[in-house]
Amino acid sequence: MFATNKRLRIGTALAAGVSVVLLVSYYSLSRARSRQAATPRTPAGSKETERRKSISLDIDNDGLPELAEIQSFADRDHFRRTFTGIAEMQFYRLSDQWNVEQRDCSGLVRFAWREALRLHDRAWFKRMDPGYEQLVTDASLRPEKSPLGDKIFRTDFGSYREGDLASGKFSKFADARTLKNFNAVFFGRDRRLAQPGDLLFYHQPWVQKYPYHVMIFVGPSQLDDSGAHDWVVYHTGATSTDEGLVKKVELSVLDQHPSKRWRPVEDNPNFLGFYRLKILD
Repeated sequence: MFATNKRLRIGTALAAGVSVVLLVSYYSLSRARSRQAATPRTPAGSKETERRKSISLDIDNDGLPELAEIQSFADRDHFRRTFTGIAEMQFYRLSDQWNVEQRDCSGLVRFAWREALRLHDRAWFKRMDPGYEQLVTDASLRPEKSPLGDKIFRTDFGSYREGDLASGKFSKFADARTLKNFNAVFFGRDRRLAQPGDLLFYHQPWVQKYPYHVMIFVGPSQLDDSGAHDWVVYHTGATSTDEGLVKKVELSVLDQHPSKRWRPVEDNPNFLGFYRLKILD
């Protein structure tokens, strides 16, 4: 009899314990489900997920998102024509829109590049003064359409990743070295491969402050009918005695420059070669 009572007490205790465990488990599971329901989840295939993926897409791993590159042949042609036209115009008449403090060789590239990407409406032509009507056509890519906004110059190595803008890997400013290293691609020293809008770079390591120099290959001029097809434009840079100036010269003339370090020829170690803007490559 005592053994029977003992077995009953043990059975009752076990049943109570199991009930407690079940209640605790049910309560914990309910809380977990409540937390999950309270936290909105973005479906893997949602529009927002796809949008963020498309913005960060860098198929060629060149450091620029695909949406910041000019995709179509027609738009690349529009950009080349506008970029070189604006740069060439600075030889004839400097624009007031070009910040005086940024008038140097890389400043000419930045100015012409940025203005080429803008919407060329009536307000733009009014700001720039007469003479630009024949030089510009609109590409479909402009800063307001690009994920980069007005920070169009990359400043570091690596493929494009989400967060690069926030981490400072893009800027409104780029010196000649930054343009060469992160925003353009070397394609050789053969001028026969050059297209309007390509860049020429020089390196003179003994010039401590500004060892890199850049020129813009224009090709045939849009502003004169001389018939030459190898024009380049560049800013000489400011010195302690003058503000410098924009020059326009044929490559064939530069070949005979009195100082060999400025000759754009293959046997000049200071001439780094021709580079193509990544947004066009």
